[in-house]
Amino acid sequence: MRMNEMIQFFRQLSGKVNSNIYASLQGPSSLQQMAFIRELQREMKQKNSLDIPLSELNVVVFDLETTGFYPEKGDQIISIGAIKMTGNQIMEKEMFYSLVKSELPLSAEIAALTNINEAELSNAPDASDVLMQFFKFIKSDILVAHHAQHEQSFMKRISLDLLRTKFSHRIIDTSFLIRLSNPFMKSAALEEVCNECKIEVKNRHHALGDAIMTAKIWAYYLQLAQEKGFKRLRDVYEHLAKFG
Repeated sequence: MRMNEMIQFFRQLSGKVNSNIYASLQGPSSLQQMAFIRELQREMKQKNSLDIPLSELNVVVFDLETTGFYPEKGDQIISIGAIKMTGNQIMEKEMFYSLVKSELPLSAEIAALTNINEAELSNAPDASDVLMQFFKFIKSDILVAHHAQHEQSFMKRISLDLLRTKFSHRIIDTSFLIRLSNPFMKSAALEEVCNECKIEVKNRHHALGDAIMTAKIWAYYLQLAQEKGFKRLRDVYEHLAKFG
């Protein structure tokens, strides 16, 4: 399937996923939204994810496409893609994808990179609606991302700006597991890590496409972690702490 056809498929999928999963969130009031967020925050405080066996650990692997790199300077999220996993098993039927409404001018570079245009963003769902849909999808699960600092900075900003609340989800960078094989490894581009793991690079810079590749990276290194004898996230944290 060619790139444009695959991207169109993902966008068609987006409507199906959103309509099936988020029907219960159509038109929620601000009070309902905040009650839902507070309940998520309570669940996350009570959940002891560090001691769940790696083979049973539920995570949501996600990726953001944005207008730039600096949310504090006004850059915005233009699409979100995510997929669920349990252990190293990728849940191919549990996916999320949505464009995010933006009236900002889109640079030619970003438009070419993501194959997203201003007309699509102008007609996309409002950011507040997409954010609530995304929270409903991820619930209280741990999030995983490649170069997670980018995703974390934008999620903190959008949560504060739209919901006036702190973004409380734990986000784990893929390097967390990769460092078990190379504790001193420096940051590498997504496609470089995919090549290292023999993962096909496809639909690069599409939020869902990147999320799927990131999930495959997580699965690859989670399997290696278990083969090395690591049983829980706590074991990994304690091991990596030795290297600073």
